[in-house]
Amino acid sequence: MAEVKAGAPVTKERPRSPHVQVWRWHITMAGSILHRATGVGLYVGALILAGWAASLAAGPDAYAACKHLLGSLLGKLVLFGLTFSIFYHLANGVRHLVWDAGEGFEPKTADMTAAAAIAFAAAATVAVWLIAAITGAL
Repeated sequence: MAEVKAGAPVTKERPRSPHVQVWRWHITMAGSILHRATGVGLYVGALILAGWAASLAAGPDAYAACKHLLGSLLGKLVLFGLTFSIFYHLANGVRHLVWDAGEGFEPKTADMTAAAAIAFAAAATVAVWLIAAITGAL
C-alpha cells in the first residue's frame, strides 16, 4: 500500500458510490426499500406484541391501559401499518424465494412481481381490517 503523509494534497479524487438521487426511481427499487422498511416495522411489531403480553401478565389494570393505547386512533394506525408490513414482507419473501430458484430476474417480470407484492399487501390489509370492522373486532 502506498503511504500518504498527513496534510498532503490529494491529486486524484476517489470514486464515489452513486447516490439515490442519481438513479431513476422504479418499482423494484421501491420494493427493495419497502422490504427493508417493513422488516424494521416487524421488529417494532414484535416489541408491541411483547408489551401486550407483559401487560397481560401484569394484571387487569396494565392490560386495560395497553388495550386503551392500542385501541386509540394512533394505535390503530400503527396496527394497520403492521398488518401491511406482515403481508408485504410475506409476499416479497415469496418473490425472493422465486429469485433463489433463479427465476424472475427479467426487468419486466421483476417490475410486475414488485407491483403484485405491493398490491397484494394493500388488498390483504384492507380485507383484514374490513373483516375486523364487520365482525365488531374494532
